[in-house]
Amino acid sequence: MASPRLETFCCPNRDAATDFVVSFQPDLFAALGLASATLSLLFAVLQILPKRKGYRRLGQYPLPRPASSSRIVFIISICDILGCIGIIVRSSVWLGLPNVIERISVANSTEVWPEVFCVGSAMWIQLFFSASFWWTFCYAVDVFLVVKTSAGMSTIILYHMITWGLAVLLCVEGVAMLYYPSISDCEQGLQHAIPHYVTTYAPMLLVLVANPIFFNRTISAVTSLLKGRQGIYTENERRLANEIQIRFFKIMLVFFICWVPNIINESLLFYLEMQSDINDNGFRNIRNAALITWFIMGILNPMQAFLNTLAFHGWTGFDVDFRLQQRRKLAWDSASTSVPNAEAHNPTVGTTLLYQSHVQEAKKNMMSNGQHSDAISVLSEGSDSSTVEFHISTEPREYEDVDADGESLENSVRH
Repeated sequence: MASPRLETFCCPNRDAATDFVVSFQPDLFAALGLASATLSLLFAVLQILPKRKGYRRLGQYPLPRPASSSRIVFIISICDILGCIGIIVRSSVWLGLPNVIERISVANSTEVWPEVFCVGSAMWIQLFFSASFWWTFCYAVDVFLVVKTSAGMSTIILYHMITWGLAVLLCVEGVAMLYYPSISDCEQGLQHAIPHYVTTYAPMLLVLVANPIFFNRTISAVTSLLKGRQGIYTENERRLANEIQIRFFKIMLVFFICWVPNIINESLLFYLEMQSDINDNGFRNIRNAALITWFIMGILNPMQAFLNTLAFHGWTGFDVDFRLQQRRKLAWDSASTSVPNAEAHNPTVGTTLLYQSHVQEAKKNMMSNGQHSDAISVLSEGSDSSTVEFHISTEPREYEDVDADGESLENSVRH
């Protein structure tokens, strides 16, 4: 799991509260973390692999470049997977080489590798989960900008600079403050450890507070946009807005489930640190609550990798397509169009931008013949392909190799 207590544990002169939770049934804790991270890793990878069924690109229709939201979703999954790999490695070493962990507790020890592994594995896990937090925040910002200003791929470079820069900076700064003047002789006291805890929980709290605000404003903007474009608010538009709201709710629900136990546990341990004797009988219930939330963290933190893919994409199934041709058409990075049935072919095709679990408004003015078209596309899980596509268009759009017959495109909901 991702907790600053595991980095504090690398100090031989760690505080009593950290030693209390980390030293309680360490084998059981490592086994639970290993099992949870392994399952989450396997299912997350299964989710993002290309599938045989679903949507594919129809090359005869020109498509604009995809918005950055699709790449952000993919990067979030990669960060979560890399964090799970760190948990798997650390838990495996804890279970297979328990003497390595015991050597960390030896003050003024001449052995360097146990401490290097302890610090390195803890920093790896914190870095990638912290990056996942920053990318989740950028996702909320991006979907809002997509609806309001039609932000595109150009913003992804800025997101990379913000997320990786802040993640690395805060991780290095927090660890440097924690291990001053050296790992084997860390300074004691809350004032020494607080900067490390702040740098760890700041991005997490940012997502918990800011993302619901951005998601709520995005839903309001989409609702206003639907009413403004069509002039009416029918059942289709209402269903579209509900699908967006449900999707955002799932994203935040997963984040709350996976990380709120960390905040509760840290609050309990911080309270125990303020006491002169944490073993006093009066603090028994607090100690039990701290241990319970500690083990819950060990299970839920790594499960974010799999649960996030469910929130963003729904269940994509086991029908994996390993053909090279299909690998080049991963839905993460490409815009696609849904494939119509051969029996129900329509010569006038309304191209819809398909992205994994993000909202996009594609605005394009066509000066020739005075044509103008606005489209909003939203993906939500469905029964067959894990997606439901909604397309709202006010006027027909001409495409190359398509014989436009002058008929307006109808509002459609494809399952």
